[in-house]
Amino acid sequence: MKRTRTLERAIHATAVGCFAGALLCMSGVAAAADAGSAASGAIPSAASTTTPGAVPGAESDPQTANAVADYNAGNLSQARSEFKAAAGRGNRLAEFNYAMMLVNGEGGVADVGEGRKWLRKAADANMSHAQYVYGKMYDDGDFVERDPAQAHQWFLKAAKQGHVQAELALANQYLDGRGTTRDNKQAFYWYKKAAEGGDMTAQYVTGSFYERGGDGVPKNLNVARAYYAAAAAQGDPVARLKYQQLSAQLMKSGPGQ
Repeated sequence: MKRTRTLERAIHATAVGCFAGALLCMSGVAAAADAGSAASGAIPSAASTTTPGAVPGAESDPQTANAVADYNAGNLSQARSEFKAAAGRGNRLAEFNYAMMLVNGEGGVADVGEGRKWLRKAADANMSHAQYVYGKMYDDGDFVERDPAQAHQWFLKAAKQGHVQAELALANQYLDGRGTTRDNKQAFYWYKKAAEGGDMTAQYVTGSFYERGGDGVPKNLNVARAYYAAAAAQGDPVARLKYQQLSAQLMKSGPGQ
């Protein structure tokens, strides 16, 4: 079944403004070594747990914790210096945050080239959020020449670690045929993964796959309604409308749809 861009919904709702002047772990969560599923918007706060592939001990580095505290207190130049020192010792959280401060020009002069270097270090250290942000940079053409194929490789690395935004970005690429061969079955697989991870957009799109059927997805209005309900519960008004419509349709025709 040929699918159009279900894609008013499958928007690139993945860290728009990633480089807008905020760091990864800036809300009292210095104990976290990574961010497996970060919220959209400027570089978000890390999750309170360590994701797969964490660097042992990275979460307990005292200098990184001090840097987080200084950043939150507005002592940006001190935070930048502390992140730099911790990054130099291989702390990937510090590598990422130092990279963002360099790119954004926080706590000192902006240095995009140096920022990219440290971001790549964190990504190479298997930090899923760094992999996602690095891929996003190439997908959007921010600070680098746009290269969707390169973006695809980094999104895939992060998605395989359970990074929800990367899963959504990867699904969008498969549905668009951007940076990879168009593959609606792969798109559905990653939308469903992101939906299970709690992403509202992915929940809506997964619901639409089940509502229409095709591409190897069995039509199932009950399952579609459940995904729409999940998105609606997060505040999606279109998902709420779809949930109401399917509820009425199922009531008329019986539950075996």
